[in-house]
Amino acid sequence: MAEARSTEARATQARADSPGLPDLGGLAGLLAAATVREPLADAPGKSGARLERVEIDGRRYVLKHLDLAADWTMRASGSLRGVPLELWERGLLSRLPDCINQPIVAVGRAPAADDRARPAGGCAVLMHDVSDWLVPATDEPIALRQHQDFLRHMAAMHAAYWDCGSECEVVPVMHRYLELSPWLAEAEAAVRSEHVVPRLVGKGWRLLPEVAPTAAAVVSPLARDPGPLILALAYTPQTFVHSNWKLDNLGTDDAGRTVVLDWEQPGRGAALSDLAWYLAINCRRLPQAKEASIEVYRQALESCGIETAPWWERQLTLSLLGALVQFGWEKALGGYDEELAWWETWAVRAVPLLA
Repeated sequence: MAEARSTEARATQARADSPGLPDLGGLAGLLAAATVREPLADAPGKSGARLERVEIDGRRYVLKHLDLAADWTMRASGSLRGVPLELWERGLLSRLPDCINQPIVAVGRAPAADDRARPAGGCAVLMHDVSDWLVPATDEPIALRQHQDFLRHMAAMHAAYWDCGSECEVVPVMHRYLELSPWLAEAEAAVRSEHVVPRLVGKGWRLLPEVAPTAAAVVSPLARDPGPLILALAYTPQTFVHSNWKLDNLGTDDAGRTVVLDWEQPGRGAALSDLAWYLAINCRRLPQAKEASIEVYRQALESCGIETAPWWERQLTLSLLGALVQFGWEKALGGYDEELAWWETWAVRAVPLLA
């Protein structure tokens, strides 16, 4: 009975989030009504997820298959069922502010793994096709207005879930800080994974002590055991974080809302960990200095009614350290330059806060 209610709730949410979507009883019913289903091979993702282009009732959708055996990010998150399924069943995405366009319309369990009808690890996610609105996959800086809107809308999302509780505990914060750690590289090598990113992660972490010994002295131990960082951040305000606010996952729709894809690593955490990730992973395409970008976000959070003075400097410093704990490997691959030097400075500054 509980499963039936959960399925009905998900179907109701799908119709509310997608006006005009037929009432066909959830993901399976919607896919049964599809007139087009074809592989989508030109997407920029690197996780191993499989995508299909789908057409239902004359409207375009994308179906994403999250398969535990194929997707290294799923294994890193530790969510065997698939994080989008957890979000969908808890109704967390329905609390997003109006400035966020999340395109998911239905989520269901993965198909049976074998003829014994044992559920496979993972899930399937049906989304509106928002490809026309996404940030183009180039090396060019994005427009200043779009960049600042991404920051303001991120702040609005964080404010909407401010001081949230256990309902937002989806991917544990420990898992998020270990996602790009040496452990990931070693685990994926052990299962003979052919994915490129885990191999680059291992190479970069081995290189960091040679490229930036000062940074490595701080972040390399935390990359293997982020416990001291997580504990220090836990004494600062918490909210619901997306955890992968990168340009490949973002866009701007015709109403000026921020399109946000890839809800596969979210959970409860420090708001500024999202900001730090955004600054680290998108560094080559930002049209504004990091310090100015940080101030845009802070003003936006204040405008949402969140007082920042008591906790801001502590959480900011720790979160910027956390971004280097996650991306020290990537910065090392680029050599010691102004980018790595900037993050190194913040990492050293954060050391006293770990005590």
